[in-house]
Amino acid sequence: MNDFHLCYQNYLDEFEKYLNQYVEKLKTKPEILGESMAYSLLGGGKRIRPVIMLACADVLSIPHEDVLPFALALEMIHTYSLIHDDLPAMDNDDFRRGKPSCHKAFGEANAILAGDALLNEAYSICFSQCAKGEQYVAAGKLLNEYAGAFGMIAGQSADILFTNQKNDVSEEELRFVYEHKTGKLLLAPVVIPNILAANRNYLSFEYFGKQLGLLFQMTDDILDVTGNFEELGKSIGKDENVNKLTCVRLYGLQNAKIRADLCAQECHAVLEGMDGDTEFLHQLVDFVLVRTK
Repeated sequence: MNDFHLCYQNYLDEFEKYLNQYVEKLKTKPEILGESMAYSLLGGGKRIRPVIMLACADVLSIPHEDVLPFALALEMIHTYSLIHDDLPAMDNDDFRRGKPSCHKAFGEANAILAGDALLNEAYSICFSQCAKGEQYVAAGKLLNEYAGAFGMIAGQSADILFTNQKNDVSEEELRFVYEHKTGKLLLAPVVIPNILAANRNYLSFEYFGKQLGLLFQMTDDILDVTGNFEELGKSIGKDENVNKLTCVRLYGLQNAKIRADLCAQECHAVLEGMDGDTEFLHQLVDFVLVRTK
């Protein structure tokens, strides 16, 4: 597993360098806007979405410079969603990655604007790639669709709708939340390199991305029960406190763990049938399954 961690770190370092180059040029007026954007954008974390995109690019022999702009746009969208998620009107969390949430550091109004700005900057980056050809247009269009009213935001809306709902909730409703709120932004880094590779093995990559998104959210729900603040860097036990729709609520903790194991097996199975070196992706699946933060 040491080789996996080394490879992960190499991907991470490459993306962080690209991200820092962007932030160095981020000069806004008033300055507090750029400061609040950078505060959350540089807040650390696993950067799992950019890492997945770079890894899938390698499987498909796509140059990193072709996917890095989309990886940056994706991380901006993810970061904006976290800023807004933490707001009192949403999940009401005071901490993110072990630091005060953006609204705690800069106030609610500035946090909302920081999220808005990051989302618009992500769109701008996608637009800037369109001149490179139809495949880049398609990649940008997909990312924007996955982030919007029929993607992540739909999942967030459903998550709010089903939170503390007294009526019985169904597996279908849980799956909708998973596939949209979390799944779309984990499917994007798998599918975008495939689009740039002229849709080679598209169905296999798409299925892998969907299963990986389900696995990631399952482990997230489980960690809210079994994790600790020191490792997660955010409040724990909140899902149960607000009666959020999770796999633990629907199936129980032990059955949720079993379903996560089965989902990981599905990920491995589809990777076995892919062309190219998928060893890192195999190890990434195991990393997501047993993660503690």
